[in-house]
Amino acid sequence: MSATAPLDTLGAAKYVSLTTFRADGTPVPTPVWVVRDGEVLRILTDPNSGKVRRLRANPAVRLSPCNGRGQVRAGALVADGTAALEGEAGTARTIELITERYGLMGRIIGWFNARRAEKADTVEVEHVGLAVSVDTP
Repeated sequence: MSATAPLDTLGAAKYVSLTTFRADGTPVPTPVWVVRDGEVLRILTDPNSGKVRRLRANPAVRLSPCNGRGQVRAGALVADGTAALEGEAGTARTIELITERYGLMGRIIGWFNARRAEKADTVEVEHVGLAVSVDTP
């Protein structure tokens, strides 16, 4: 298997199960949209989400293609990697790529997330991008 095979498979998936880890090592899988950008996978999330808190403590992640409910098929690719929280420029790039890939649905979800953040009045930033590097097998 080539080093790019996991990136190709994960980047082509409509949804990816992004597993982050609690301090005690308990895995927490979450289905997310993903887009490949060169040698990284980009993911967009709420800056107040549990996954962001967990990634600040431990950047290790596990990824698998999944359906919209997060169900991973038996025998599906499982890849380990490292996620980094992106700054303003990286997040803007992630928003651009996610919106391009997921079209109208991406814009609608972005709008709902923005309204939720506005209503909660808890954050200045509506989204944060994650840049995920996949370990080579």
